[in-house]
Amino acid sequence: MVELSSNFLLAAFFIYISALIVYSVTLSYENKKDQSKAKKWGWIGFGLALAGFLSQLGYFITRWIAAGHPPVSNMFEYITFLGMTIIFAFLILYLIYKKSVLGLFSMPIGVVIIAYASVFPSDVSPLIPALQSYWLHIHVITTAIGQGILGIGFIAGLIYLIRVVDQSKRSKQTFWLETIVFTITCAIGISITVGIFSAVNYSVTFNWVNELDVEAQLEYDLPAIAGPYEGEFASDQNRFGPIIETPSWMNGVEAPRKFNTLLWSIFSGSLLYLTLRLILRKRVSSAIQPIVKNVSPQLFDEVSYRAILIGFPVFTLGGLIFAMIWAQVAWTRFWGWDPKEVWALITFLFYAAYLHLRLSKGWHGERLAWLLVIGFAIIMFNLLVVNLVVAGLHSYA
Repeated sequence: MVELSSNFLLAAFFIYISALIVYSVTLSYENKKDQSKAKKWGWIGFGLALAGFLSQLGYFITRWIAAGHPPVSNMFEYITFLGMTIIFAFLILYLIYKKSVLGLFSMPIGVVIIAYASVFPSDVSPLIPALQSYWLHIHVITTAIGQGILGIGFIAGLIYLIRVVDQSKRSKQTFWLETIVFTITCAIGISITVGIFSAVNYSVTFNWVNELDVEAQLEYDLPAIAGPYEGEFASDQNRFGPIIETPSWMNGVEAPRKFNTLLWSIFSGSLLYLTLRLILRKRVSSAIQPIVKNVSPQLFDEVSYRAILIGFPVFTLGGLIFAMIWAQVAWTRFWGWDPKEVWALITFLFYAAYLHLRLSKGWHGERLAWLLVIGFAIIMFNLLVVNLVVAGLHSYA
């Protein structure tokens, strides 16, 4: 059953790539004002995206059966589920707006998220006692759905920014837009890097004192740019590095290995980004801009707003209300200022401020689009940095 679920996920990965290609063809017809062919290819792209979503749903169900619990209990499972919720939100919005450019940007995000999830261990393992509750189903799944809808709001905001930012001159806007592109490139770079080293079965083991002050061993799947704090090779291994030690204050579960992965993300992403710049001979965001030349900024301002209007209450329900109920059941208190709880509250307050500025202050357009970029960055920080590096009650992730 586990192998079947993996095959479903792999199939979804390639179907999303096919949908991306089809949406590229669709957009070319739209730019040529050939509406009949654009409509036809748009629905083909939608059909492929739907097929990919159903394949990923098949992964989710079969893995649930194999594990005996919802597959959202570790980083691999949660990130793949988050990708599925983003695609689901796209499917709903496409049925409403029929805009192929939304698929052109959503499909790569789905592909990158699945690929990035492969960075983390994908083994099926029993739930630890803290997670053996039906609130796992309710809290975590609802939170992921909310974040997925907020994610599609970010994608619509990113399309808006690429469309309206003046790329003919250097400015703060062009710098930050290119920074977003670079960040996405880093996710692609680490996915490729992990795939390469997995293919050659690379591993190296360190002896170290873990976050519980217990002597243990830590296995790396990538060459050690950053080794464990005061760690040593477990044996005489002819391996690269480490160049630096992981700072002692990074005390999350297996933080050194995860910090090393972060450094590899930056290194591989930088290499890929510089390659693209050499090929394109311009900023990557500038090269993308002609693709969205016929996009209506006002429409995508509306799309992003509607996504936040729906995603915000769903996230609030899952990330705060259900989370506090589960905290009371598991830890006998509703709130404890755990790092994950704090950043969930920050996320809530940020999107509440977004809606306040939109509804009460009349903000529209570019300023709100930049807020959506910041909001999604907060979600990713909570998902990756807080989960992976900071110690807390949620460190099981």
